[in-house]
Amino acid sequence: MLKLISCGYHTIHHEGIIRNRPKGSGHYTFVFFNSNAEVKLNDHTLIVEKNTFVFFQPDTPHAYCEIKSPFINDWFHCYGENMNEFLTELNFPLDTPIEASDPLLISRYIMELQNINRFNGSLRERIIDCDLRSFFMKLSDLRERTAPHQLNRYYIRFNELRSELYRSPLQNVSVTELAARLSLSKSYFQHIYKQLFGCSVMTDMISGRLEHAKYLLDHSEMSVSQIASTCGYENDTHFMRQFKKFVGISPRQYRFRSEDLSTVEDKQPFPTG
Repeated sequence: MLKLISCGYHTIHHEGIIRNRPKGSGHYTFVFFNSNAEVKLNDHTLIVEKNTFVFFQPDTPHAYCEIKSPFINDWFHCYGENMNEFLTELNFPLDTPIEASDPLLISRYIMELQNINRFNGSLRERIIDCDLRSFFMKLSDLRERTAPHQLNRYYIRFNELRSELYRSPLQNVSVTELAARLSLSKSYFQHIYKQLFGCSVMTDMISGRLEHAKYLLDHSEMSVSQIASTCGYENDTHFMRQFKKFVGISPRQYRFRSEDLSTVEDKQPFPTG
């Protein structure tokens, strides 16, 4: 089980900060720099920019201080049995400054860790263990999926736009309009989108519409024509063709299949004993 020793979210050091640990901290230390800092790591001094994190091993000599006050950071100290094996399995970077592709994710997780750590619920330790594992796995997954370094600066804005597309399947917006929102040319916008998410923006727009359509087919009595309109299609013929192309069956077949499955489940006997 992974355990949390202490944790701090958006800690503001108005007079600056000096942390000097020539023999390491004795436990794993995660520091997310919200401000530029000077870091000494294994006798090497370097400047790290804001939105960079370092996960120090227990015995790694390190020190850091502010470049300009106030200094702001998120941080936590943790330990756990088999932690080395867990981090090795994830190929998680240790003692290395890493630019965060999604700074908000890191801050949100550490804020939640701090909140959970303050309450003495009976499940607190298990929740913290799950949250820490999830945190490291998500950071590791992000590193694998992150586009080349020069595109990292676009990640947050593009991720917000992508979320909006999935939340609002009704909107009928062109790629040119989406590119204009981010002050990019259409071709460069499409290039960055594909690099960041591994698919075209049009594919994502269609996926968002069809996922919403499947939800409505499963959970509403709306007609196929009404669902097509609700999902941003100008006519139901186009909707039905696209649905069958990407889902493999027609909307009506999908609805009947769902109803058949529900009927089968309803007929199952209740478990006994």
